[in-house]
Amino acid sequence: MPATLTQAGAAPARAARAANAAGPLLRVSEVVVRFGGVVAVNGVSFDVGYSQICGLIGPNGAGKTTLFNCISGIYRYAAGDIQFEGRSLSGQPRHRMADLGIGRTFQNVALFSTMSVRDNIMVGGHHLGHSGFIANALRLPVVRRENAVLAEKVDYLLDLLDLRGVAHVPAGALPFGTRKRVELARALVGDPKLLLLDEPAGGLNHGEVDELSELLREIRAHFDLSILLVEHHMNLVMRVSDKVVALEFGVKIADGTPDEVRNEPEVIRAYLGDESHAGPA
Repeated sequence: MPATLTQAGAAPARAARAANAAGPLLRVSEVVVRFGGVVAVNGVSFDVGYSQICGLIGPNGAGKTTLFNCISGIYRYAAGDIQFEGRSLSGQPRHRMADLGIGRTFQNVALFSTMSVRDNIMVGGHHLGHSGFIANALRLPVVRRENAVLAEKVDYLLDLLDLRGVAHVPAGALPFGTRKRVELARALVGDPKLLLLDEPAGGLNHGEVDELSELLREIRAHFDLSILLVEHHMNLVMRVSDKVVALEFGVKIADGTPDEVRNEPEVIRAYLGDESHAGPA
């Protein structure tokens, strides 16, 4: 692993912060989101701890992506609060989220299709530079040093996510599953403390889903980050998550370990329907 990720120490420093933290990394408290007269999220509360993988599940229309969009600054919530490391995200502009330590992927992959894989990943780390516009315009030594550090991190991620062979290929020319890995690398290069993954298993075959489950554990271990995962693939969620939060129609119906949530009657009803109305087997 590059020295920038160990000796310079994002992970050890983060572990020390977590040990001294009085609360969770992310706290969602009684959040309400309205679109006109429609209440998309209604009083939802849950926590995500440091170095924790939390699965966010629910049928279509449950409010999962709406909550993601609130956490990442795309939507504004009408009531309640979302705190990140004890700091409210209310009013924070979207472009500040990466600086705060929140990275994200999207259900529909959002890459620059004509740019190479390597350049797409590089984009995700530019907010880490502190040299300023003038230094960049003049190409001062500090800029070259920052670019070298970023390039080293990109090289590590190309190897970790098995992208070295397509590093110079335009992202738009790649299969969907590969583009998902590129987007994941772009989110990771910015050194997030919380990684929001929106349907990372969408469009993947069974073998790729198995590989993804191992990869998420590896990412958590290597980068000592937390993951909030929206996913319809229940086997993946239950296999990798430390805790699971279930939503239905914008309301939380369960919150606990994977075993607790999979056996919760309200979750079974939401996914399988009311057995009393079921037809013949």
